Amino acid sequence: MLTGPSPEPPRSRMNIYVLLPIVTLVIGSLYVAGVFYSRWSSARAIEERARDTQREHDQKVYQMMGGDRFAIMNFYAYPGVIRRGDSTTLCYSMSNAKTATLDPPSNVSMWPAFDRCVNVTPTKTTTFTLTATDAAGSRKTATAEVEVK
Repeated sequence: MLTGPSPEPPRSRMNIYVLLPIVTLVIGSLYVAGVFYSRWSSARAIEERARDTQREHDQKVYQMMGGDRFAIMNFYAYPGVIRRGDSTTLCYSMSNAKTATLDPPSNVSMWPAFDRCVNVTPTKTTTFTLTATDAAGSRKTATAEVEVK
């Protein structure tokens, strides 16, 4: 028998029908990953802007409430004119105070507050004095008059 060169075995080629789904899957996966990253990045930017806005708002509120300064911000009587036997409301706000007192003394408890009102019933025209003291012992005062008719 004659033996000649043996035929070369067929080279293995990737079938296009196998390769096409793999390429499609890779491209689709990259697209989906890009969409998710884009949305995550956008949400992160929105959250950052919201945090910055909240920080600015908090700073404004802090400053409105007196910030670091020690002060009596408001003290007033409403109504300022009453009839004998009626009561009036004394409202006050202070920042960074340690104690608060009212003169002449009444039967209400006083403490430092940003926004507080107490009811009093004076029997004659009275000038109320609110005194606030801070931790260092500094004092601030404010007055409010209630006229009794």
